[in-house]
Amino acid sequence: MFFNQIIFLILNIPFRNYIPAIVSSTAKICFSEKPLILMNNSNLKMADHHKIKYITTIIQHEAMDAGFVEFPFEVKEFFGKKGKLKVKAVFDGKVLYRGSLFNMGCKCHVLGITKDIRKQLNKTFGDQVQVEIEEDLEVREVIVPVDVSVLLDKNPKAREYYEGLSFTDRKEYMSWIETAKKQDTREKRVLLFIEKTGNGKKLHDK
Repeated sequence: MFFNQIIFLILNIPFRNYIPAIVSSTAKICFSEKPLILMNNSNLKMADHHKIKYITTIIQHEAMDAGFVEFPFEVKEFFGKKGKLKVKAVFDGKVLYRGSLFNMGCKCHVLGITKDIRKQLNKTFGDQVQVEIEEDLEVREVIVPVDVSVLLDKNPKAREYYEGLSFTDRKEYMSWIETAKKQDTREKRVLLFIEKTGNGKKLHDK
């Protein structure tokens, strides 16, 4: 029943101290299914720290093998910025993810939760997950191995498409290549990478 109302839990702080925490944030609450908001001493005043921890549900995107979680506040009011926002997220306190909050035309911004992340969490659509989010101010750079870079130089179309991909998609490609256990497997993945990007496709596109 507690998901029918917002419950602010501040560890090791008496209940009387919940009120200042709520008052300190002027951000408008925005979500489809109300999450459980968690805070601790370090982020008591959310508007000052731009960091939030909450529990919510993994939602399936239409009938696709793609999921997301909702962000429970108006991004503009919470972070002071509007539109797409780069963030760092930690799921269930153990899986780090760097992505972006964006709006798909619904009530609130959402954060994608990839198939790989769901696998690491051993969770799927409909499961609850703890999410800790803060703005990502670090430079996002994906290291491209020398041999892969050489092939991209020989295939301008593939390079142009690859460099236009999001940080997450670029990282996913390079991680896929670098995690190959055998050299011949890696070589096959590199060639498939060049073929896919040359045809304007992401890693999991058919």
